[in-house]
Amino acid sequence: MKTLDKIPTGKIERASQLVKTGFKVGGNYVAYYGEKIVNPNLNRDKLNESNAEDIYDGLKNLKGSALKVAQMLSMDKSIMPQAYVDKFSLSQFSVPPLSAPLVRKTFKKYLDKYPEELYDTFSPDAMNAASIGQVHKATKNGKKLAVKIQYPGVADSISSDLALVKPFATRMFNLKGKDSEKYFIEVESKLLEETDYVLELKQSLEVSEKCKSIANLRFPEYYPEFSSEKILTMEWIDGEHLSEFTAHNEDRSKGDKLGQALWDFYMYQMHYLKQVHADPHPGNFLIDKDDNLVAIDFGCIKQVPEEFYVPYFELARPEVIDNPKLFNEKLFELEILRVDDSQKELAYFTTIFHDLLSLFTKPFHGDSFDFSDEDFFGKIAQMGEEFSKDTQLRKMNGNRGSKHFLYINRTFFGLYNLLHDLKARIDTKSYEKYIIS
Repeated sequence: MKTLDKIPTGKIERASQLVKTGFKVGGNYVAYYGEKIVNPNLNRDKLNESNAEDIYDGLKNLKGSALKVAQMLSMDKSIMPQAYVDKFSLSQFSVPPLSAPLVRKTFKKYLDKYPEELYDTFSPDAMNAASIGQVHKATKNGKKLAVKIQYPGVADSISSDLALVKPFATRMFNLKGKDSEKYFIEVESKLLEETDYVLELKQSLEVSEKCKSIANLRFPEYYPEFSSEKILTMEWIDGEHLSEFTAHNEDRSKGDKLGQALWDFYMYQMHYLKQVHADPHPGNFLIDKDDNLVAIDFGCIKQVPEEFYVPYFELARPEVIDNPKLFNEKLFELEILRVDDSQKELAYFTTIFHDLLSLFTKPFHGDSFDFSDEDFFGKIAQMGEEFSKDTQLRKMNGNRGSKHFLYINRTFFGLYNLLHDLKARIDTKSYEKYIIS
């Protein structure tokens, strides 16, 4: 794979790259509509594939938050066309890595030594490369290590990247008025946290210690003495990424075992620790030789405040969903309904959120749930498609929900998709045995 000797870090440089990508996408539309004149039955599959290819090619050299957005979008399988999901999912662990000279320069700057001075062996070629950093293999005193190196300029470009995508996001998500700024501030703060490897090291040590008793779940050992704000060293664990495992696994019992570990891990964090690993994509989980789940990235941890946690999970209870008075109260507590809403808006959003939550919270309605249920995921996809075509929704006041929804909802969408890929049958109450009374 081609390596990168330089990553654009300036606002003008990065903006020009996005403009070039925009011209390519525009050309794809011209070609599509030209072909459609000749062939009226032409569908949009080829257009989606061309656009996905050009957008991904433009973002992968920018790295950082621009590529992170593609990674986040690849998790929304029920909303994005498949061509985008397939292409953007490469950003999870397969993008052009930094060149060896740039890697050595990063070590010298942040640990004051070259890698060959720190480790017994160090692979100059990256084993995996994603949106914010890449991973190299090393050894020290007979132990195999994974060394994560952050791309230069990632933290410095986050604000300018978000400023570039803000107009697009504002239109896509129908964000209006000054209140929309709270969502962008939330995204920016979390992305900045992900570029702080000192914080990630601290979070990794804390979460792995608190969750170590969960069955069939593993964490790597971390090495603070070989880590800094841009370099993170941990134990190398051999295994397949979760998406690689699910591509060939036909053993339902293995899927159930791994899915249960994943579910217990997330529910324990959410309900007991009141914080959660908010980046559940396949590149952040490995399956080892003993079919254990290995969690390998804790850069994005979302704190769950009590004032959000309580009404959020009360809305997962059928007796609340089906009680109009209680349901209405919770929607106001979570800022889904607003005091400045018109009667028409109140009625409209109450109806669509009742339909949405009645479906999306089904895994919490009993003691077990089968995430291989195609009917459940088909209904979620259908609902997403209906929302995307709802012209009335775009005319309404679009700022809906607490800022905490952004990462908590993203977490559950990602978790559901991973469990669906595993075809896991889950005991939804199993996590409770790990909670200390």
